[in-house]
Amino acid sequence: MAYETLQTEQRDDGIHILRLSRPDQMNAFTVQMANELEDFFRRANDDDAVRAIVVTGEGKAFCAGMDLSADGNVFGLDESMEPTLADMDSKLEDPAFIAGVRDTGGRVTLAIYDCRKPVIAAINGAAVGIGATMTLAMDARMASEKARIGFVFGRLGIVPEACSSWFLPRIVGLDTALEWCYKADILDAETARAGGLLRQVAAPEALLDEACAYALSLVQNRSQVAVALTRQMMLRNSAASHPLEAHKVDSLAMFYTSREDGREGVDAFRAKRDPQFEDSASRDMPPFYEEWLKRSRDRHQ
Repeated sequence: MAYETLQTEQRDDGIHILRLSRPDQMNAFTVQMANELEDFFRRANDDDAVRAIVVTGEGKAFCAGMDLSADGNVFGLDESMEPTLADMDSKLEDPAFIAGVRDTGGRVTLAIYDCRKPVIAAINGAAVGIGATMTLAMDARMASEKARIGFVFGRLGIVPEACSSWFLPRIVGLDTALEWCYKADILDAETARAGGLLRQVAAPEALLDEACAYALSLVQNRSQVAVALTRQMMLRNSAASHPLEAHKVDSLAMFYTSREDGREGVDAFRAKRDPQFEDSASRDMPPFYEEWLKRSRDRHQ
């Protein structure tokens, strides 16, 4: 599908490069970009050519935050509405509520959270506000030495968004997450790495190649179904209230993968050869999968 705020590139090795593409505006985030990002990540689940996704910015920035030049409410929210907490349960999927109340960045990070493919951020420049928080739902963040990252909401009199109050403390710890959001400082790449946000800092000219190589290392000679299940199990089970919840899902996932791609994996290991996995993440997810996702969502509504 063609997008106006994104550029996409599918490589032969299964790595898909997704570029935020408003370079003249430092890839500033808009409601349209939110809608296109959500669409892209949900479509990626059904595209078996996409084995892993690397997200970067076109030009010198990754994403300079929300585009604050729009008229009216720059976040695209309908100020005539008076939403309640009960509305967030009963009206969450109502089109008017989606358009007028729900945080656009949150819709994007929830789509990334639901994605069956590993997602790597290659932060090539400025990443502030939503430019920083959208990366938190990704599997790993790598950054250029020139990158600058900021959770700057306090400077604007608003709060962290894009589900970052769930993701950021899990990644860097509660005290660091609070400090970064209270102070709203711009962090250089080494400070962000030392704080646990980044797995690697790279030279600007090497960043994208290194991010793609890392992404490939996660999926090469791996079962699409096992990768998809592993990603969702780690994200969802780590937030479950008791390890028994993980045991239930682990048991079903082991049962179904062991008699499909798992059988080929064992045969390949015994024969000392590369496996030839054939199951598809778009067609061959085990029968409990969609019910499990629904229960997971329902528990938190």
